[in-house]
Amino acid sequence: MENLAAGKCIPCRGGDPALTDAEVADLLVQVPQWQLKEVDGIKRLERAFKLKNYAEALAFTNKVGAIAEEEDHHPLIVLEWGRVTVQWWTHVVKGLHRNDFVMAAKTDEIFG
Repeated sequence: MENLAAGKCIPCRGGDPALTDAEVADLLVQVPQWQLKEVDGIKRLERAFKLKNYAEALAFTNKVGAIAEEEDHHPLIVLEWGRVTVQWWTHVVKGLHRNDFVMAAKTDEIFG
């Protein structure tokens, strides 16, 4: 099994297709704590991370933001006291791309 967290995001273009259901299922096995969610017909990956307090949640949010900037692939992040919810999807393909799974794995690695 490949190490998704070691992967790099590749630039997406408007004509790139979203992953098929079979491709999503294959990659979802590698990030088992992430849930498949659909919002307005667009598939996303979502995971809620529990932390001790607001300061730890904010620090984690900043780390996720830093890797998002590094990879030029940006999630929806909801920061709350003791909890950070992250959603990854690719706007340009209106669904999931391999990059979303790479970033989910990188997010897991940051969380530890």
